[in-house]
Amino acid sequence: MNNLQSLALENEFCDIACELGGDVEGKAAGNAYLEASHPIYDQSGTSTWTLTPKVFTTSEVDVLADAAQTMGRIMEKVTQRYLSDPDFRALFRLSPEVEELTLVPTGYEQLIPFARLDVLFDEESGDFTFTGVTTDSAKGTTAAVDVTRAIQRTETYRRFAERHRSIETFDIADGVIAALRETYTSWANADEGSHHPDRPVVGIVDYPESATPAEFEDIIERMADEGVFARFVDIRDLRIEEAAGVRRLVDSEGPIACVYRRVLVSEMVEKPCDGVDALVEAARRGLACVIGGFRPWPASTNELFSVLCSDAAESVLDAQELAFVRAHVIETHSLAPDTDLAPYLADKDSWLARPAGAYDIAQAVAGVDCETTDDWWRVLLACAEEGGVVQAYKPAFETPVVVGGDAVDGGFDPAEKLRARSIAGLFLFRGQFGGIYARCGFEGASGLWERRLDMGCIVANG
Repeated sequence: MNNLQSLALENEFCDIACELGGDVEGKAAGNAYLEASHPIYDQSGTSTWTLTPKVFTTSEVDVLADAAQTMGRIMEKVTQRYLSDPDFRALFRLSPEVEELTLVPTGYEQLIPFARLDVLFDEESGDFTFTGVTTDSAKGTTAAVDVTRAIQRTETYRRFAERHRSIETFDIADGVIAALRETYTSWANADEGSHHPDRPVVGIVDYPESATPAEFEDIIERMADEGVFARFVDIRDLRIEEAAGVRRLVDSEGPIACVYRRVLVSEMVEKPCDGVDALVEAARRGLACVIGGFRPWPASTNELFSVLCSDAAESVLDAQELAFVRAHVIETHSLAPDTDLAPYLADKDSWLARPAGAYDIAQAVAGVDCETTDDWWRVLLACAEEGGVVQAYKPAFETPVVVGGDAVDGGFDPAEKLRARSIAGLFLFRGQFGGIYARCGFEGASGLWERRLDMGCIVANG
């Protein structure tokens, strides 16, 4: 990619903030906005966001959008082969219980309605590397929007915007709702009985202990603006009820025609209950539209990249897609109890270990973060025993930032331009690019930071 401008634009934004002494009043306005909308806190209760957004130009976004959509097509092809080929399906090493769920039909054609693809983007070379995919609880939709809006309330942003004739932003949460609407209206049973295609009752289903309340509240509020009633539903409260000879999915508040499944498939298996059984029956019998169904799960596991990096991918992808995978999907290998771990042990700083199951960036362990070879050896042994994967370790690109939020409480100089490593989540809605959620951090390997900050995202031209 030629004429990269992201890094220069981010430095320009930081320099304005530093000229304003860290823009204390602007940060206060941003914090006030976040507190009044959907507060963004870390586990300690500290507001964590950067005053500096990720800044792209249209040409850079076009490259990332094309990359995300290419990867989306690859994921659809892999999922289709998974469903039709038992031998290929076995490569994902799912338990019989999980595999059975992934084969339940959905009643609509789109295999993966939602996805967030995490990517390391080099702002100097334009190169990018995919590091993981999540198709269930693709978190970050609300944080991406709200942090951007908080930044737009600062004097730093006002001065930056005066210098650039065109600035655009993403509204990822609206993309979620559009995908929900389009998927529901394509559902085979959308016109039957009380399932009104325009205003179905929507249940956002999860375990309360795993839910992300701010995101759910945001979606519920936005749907209400469209005249659609949505509510959070504790999966444990679901049941099948029959009334006037019609069976339907209900919770304590009444029937649910459309389910936005945010609960992880793996968590459903780990925490069995009557509500899980009801959700599965509703999906299997077409009693409710379960958006996402259970079919996207294989693409949400750490095993996806291992399969893509194996010879098996050659039977699924065409030559152009294979070249894309080899160039842009991080090297990943499956581990088993009998795997020879010597190559990964000998070069510990070049690898990280991910457990079996869902892609979760915070659950990885990087060899570079292990103090001794013995520590890394124990990590590898445990990972191999449970059937996890090893993945090449690639440091994220360093981004200039001025910290927002509770900067002093976080130990940051609020008026200093710092260097942080960033990662971007590229959202896909029904296969189409829907925006970017960025975050950054300081200590630790990529995405495993001890202190993580959410970032806004803007597209600036001119």
